[in-house]
Amino acid sequence: MTEGNETLVTEFILVGLSHHPQAQTAFFWLLLIVYMVTLMGNGLIVVLIVVDCQLHTPMYFFLSNLSFLDICYSSSSAPQILENCFAEKPTISFNKCLAQSYICLCLGIMECLLLTVMAYDRFIAICNPLHYTIIMSGRVCVQLAAACWVSALLLTLIQIVIQPKHLCGHNIINHFTCELQAVLKLACSDTHINEFVNLVTGMLVLVTPFIFIMVTYVHVGQAVLHIRSAQGRSKAFSTCGSHLTVVSIFYGTAMFMYLRPQSKLSSDQDKLIAVFYGLVTPMLNPLIYSLRNKDVKESVRKVITRTIFV
Repeated sequence: MTEGNETLVTEFILVGLSHHPQAQTAFFWLLLIVYMVTLMGNGLIVVLIVVDCQLHTPMYFFLSNLSFLDICYSSSSAPQILENCFAEKPTISFNKCLAQSYICLCLGIMECLLLTVMAYDRFIAICNPLHYTIIMSGRVCVQLAAACWVSALLLTLIQIVIQPKHLCGHNIINHFTCELQAVLKLACSDTHINEFVNLVTGMLVLVTPFIFIMVTYVHVGQAVLHIRSAQGRSKAFSTCGSHLTVVSIFYGTAMFMYLRPQSKLSSDQDKLIAVFYGLVTPMLNPLIYSLRNKDVKESVRKVITRTIFV
């Protein structure tokens, strides 16, 4: 990687909150709580859906995929952030940094696509209930989930292929992790191709899915209005509102990061925004999508009862 006056980069320094030592302890405990809740909440959902046959439906199949994905997504960055909170010199090797950036990117793309598929599933279930089991058959569900994973891997592979070949001697990343956008700011070579590919990828996995989700929920809302029971309408709108809140936080913060003009300077605002879609959303997903659900609560009760009396 040495060329001309460029210096070989073997490791990166992750700034994190090292410039704000008074906030590091509070941030550590807050992040630890968020991460533990993420692991326990999503882990519980996966176990319940696997062991309870009544939850073997398309909706819970996608929820189990989302929960497993959120465990992986948060685990790709949270442990390292926690470790670096009190490190004198929080560093990460070059290869490990690049690996982390592309793993996080792949999982983030997968999250975008999977949330879109889940919105489509709910749209079919509510707006076309008579044909739901035919349209969302087990084979179709597996194909949709597989398509999400394959698409995420292919889009990430494109980013790997066009990765800048040279990084400048400056190896300080003003971020908690090696997020791709932060690493690209250190590139010495021209990054216009990377920025263009990022824009196209953002349109494909952020803007288009977000518009699709909004449109599906408009149709779902119209269908809910035809529910005769006032209690049923209130419950449906409450659930849809919760879903849209989480979706808006995830897509909104991600679009702000990846679709705006990029500069060579990183701000503290960028890394705090990244915390929302990388760590907060995986914690909220099981609370919003699953643990407030009557079927999941009943499954929890049965598992606890079975455990006590066995």
